[in-house]
Amino acid sequence: MQLQTLVFNTTTKTVKITIIQSYGEETIISFENVPTVKIKPEGYYEVIQKEAEANYPVARFPIANTNMIIEK
Repeated sequence: MQLQTLVFNTTTKTVKITIIQSYGEETIISFENVPTVKIKPEGYYEVIQKEAEANYPVARFPIANTNMIIEK
């Protein structure tokens, strides 16, 4: 199982996901215009992105192997 770290910056409204593979390689995914990250009862973090005047889910990450850090 790969370990992931989700960093949600509430000031800049950005999310960065760092995924560390078992062989040591890192993958970084980033999202902008993120008003919130929802914690869903189904067991995942849901990244919500604002486009125009509406909010849409753009990614889901399982809570079981994702560390979430909230920055101000």
